[in-house]
Order: sequence, then C-alpha cells, then structure tokens
Amino acid sequence: MEAKPAQSEYDQVRDDLRMLREDLARLSKSVADNQKGNISSLRDEIRRESREAFDRVRQTGDEALNSARNAGEKAVHDVEHKIEERPFLSIIIMFLAGLLVGKLLDR
Repeated sequence: MEAKPAQSEYDQVRDDLRMLREDLARLSKSVADNQKGNISSLRDEIRRESREAFDRVRQTGDEALNSARNAGEKAVHDVEHKIEERPFLSIIIMFLAGLLVGKLLDR
C-alpha cells in the first residue's frame, strides 16, 4: 500500500519539476525579450542624444564663425573709413610701412 502513495508522490514531484522547468524557460525568454527591448530603446536614446549634442556643437561653431566674420567685416569697414577720411596720410603710412618691411628683409 505504501508503494502507491510513494509512486504518486514521485509522479507529483516529477510533474512539478517539469512545470518548474517550463516556467523557468518562459521566464528566461521573457527576461531576454525585455532586455532586447531595453537595449533597443537605450540605443535609440543614445543616438538621439548624440544627434542633439552634434547639433548644439554645430550651432555654437556657426555662431562663433558668424561672430568672427562680423568682427572682420567691421575691422575692414573701419580701415576703409579711416582711409577715406585721410587718404594722403594713409598713403604715407603705407609707404613707410613698406620701407620698414623692406629694410627688415634686406638684413
């Protein structure tokens, strides 16, 4: 009589182990799928933030370039204005600067 209860307990344990294996397989698959989704969303977020950082750097570079261009144009305009105010003095200064550079290069 005791053989039947032992056999049924053995069968019950065997069925429980089989169900546990199936549950563990489903859980592993679920975790793996969830991690794939997390990796994909993380990759997309990194890609988006990289693009935003690149755009910010490009915008800062464009602003610096425009600022330098404006400063250069202002300097050229100021020099042109000074030459227009005193053309004779400007010619003399350029002549003297040329002589000075010529003397320095002769040495």
